[in-house]
Amino acid sequence: MSLENIKVGIMGGTGLDDPELLKDRVEKKVDTPFGSPSDNLILGTIEGISCVLLARHGRKHVIAPTNVNYRANLYALKQEGCTHVLVTTACGSLREEMQPGDVVILDSFIDRTFKRPSTFYDGTCDEFKGVCHIPMFPAFCESTRQILIDACAALDLKHHKAGVMVTIEGPRFSSQAESHMFRQWGGSTINMTTCPEVYLAKELGLCYSSIALATDYDCWRDQSEAVSLEMVLKTMKSNSEKALKLLLYTIPRLASSDWRLAAKKALATAKDAVMT
Repeated sequence: MSLENIKVGIMGGTGLDDPELLKDRVEKKVDTPFGSPSDNLILGTIEGISCVLLARHGRKHVIAPTNVNYRANLYALKQEGCTHVLVTTACGSLREEMQPGDVVILDSFIDRTFKRPSTFYDGTCDEFKGVCHIPMFPAFCESTRQILIDACAALDLKHHKAGVMVTIEGPRFSSQAESHMFRQWGGSTINMTTCPEVYLAKELGLCYSSIALATDYDCWRDQSEAVSLEMVLKTMKSNSEKALKLLLYTIPRLASSDWRLAAKKALATAKDAVMT
């Protein structure tokens, strides 16, 4: 697959709208059948590879997790021609070995959200007719995951090759009882945005992968201070630097891989999941 045939959507929170991230930046306002995305798209390149940057919560972080228009965000990236979506997410750690500051390359999730539109196929848009029973194993693009894992190793970033993200509705943090329950369920990390983003991306046939960055130990760990906004923000600056470093290293390696088979398979999976 040539550089012209791959376009990478980059989506994250605070810290990713770095003017140094993209060259030849152009801002573009778009609309979708599902409404407006969280912010204008920022188009540009990284080492000659076309990329599209979108702030998940808006560039001023004014949109609460429940109110993010996940469908519009992903549709806008697909509409712009993205083949891949790399996202970053701040998260709490539910495992002793996953320390604040660590990078976790997610491989699965547990969805605890309940207020968010969970499919494009809900009868509101003629483009999406029928019912989509999208399979979620594997939940994330495995080929992209492996490139991210290799990149973490090459950059000597402390990382974990797999992790189960528990996504809660938010915007509140978990109670201690909930935090212990999520650990018993097998959760590795906890956040408020992976769902429905991950399965909406799969409905569109996008190669989607997530870089989770631990900021705290949630509130299960008796010997640690319970998670607070102040604690999260303190860790986020160094985490944002790691995310930028990882993205800048990974994207050229994505472009140097042959995606014809993986991209075809992702689109076929999305198409074959729809009953009309």
